[in-house]
Amino acid sequence: MTLLKPIHYPKRKPSRRVLLTMYKALRQEFGYRNWWPGDTPFEVMVGAILTQNTAWTNVEKAIVNLKKEKVLTPEKLYKIPTKRLAKLIRPAGYFNVKTKRLKAFLGFFHKEYGGRIKTMSKEKLNRLRRSLLEVKGIGKETADSILLYALGKPIFVIDAYTKRVLSRHRYLKENEDYDSIQKVFMELLPRSSFLYNDYHAQIVEVGKRYCKKVPHCERCPLKKYL
Repeated sequence: MTLLKPIHYPKRKPSRRVLLTMYKALRQEFGYRNWWPGDTPFEVMVGAILTQNTAWTNVEKAIVNLKKEKVLTPEKLYKIPTKRLAKLIRPAGYFNVKTKRLKAFLGFFHKEYGGRIKTMSKEKLNRLRRSLLEVKGIGKETADSILLYALGKPIFVIDAYTKRVLSRHRYLKENEDYDSIQKVFMELLPRSSFLYNDYHAQIVEVGKRYCKKVPHCERCPLKKYL
């Protein structure tokens, strides 16, 4: 990870105790989330790319199409014609763009790791993250989702829900950059892929149910921390 600039908090400074207390409140409300949904690590990787700029329900439809055609394997997706792949993932939206991104990732996956999850998972976290970010169409959130959810690497994923929840609780500014927010979680929380996985899933759940664009704070399990 690169050296990050100091973080300037608006009014409240998060602490390990605060973050863990919020996590426990979410866990008590929602239970263990068992996120990311996927039958295999490779399916999780594909889903991480397909979910860019779209709802997960649309991604599920695309995944179903790939499974029906029995092409949801590293080798078959790598070899599938571009037009056919675009047709199959059409429900995920931006299908032409996502087809190119999937093909770029698959090319990288085969070139560097022979299309093998086990080989890829042996790569050190920082080096693998840098390599993923060099793949066209793979940004920080997508790369970190692949690292955490598919490969079990201890890195915290930041998304729009994370920014919204923490900014509304005044622990960061709404325009705080990705690396600065990630730094908060990774410096204050124990280094644990299990914790990072479930904590992010809890944030997604509270974001979908309560911390929407128009917030519904009345029944939110984090209401008492406002």
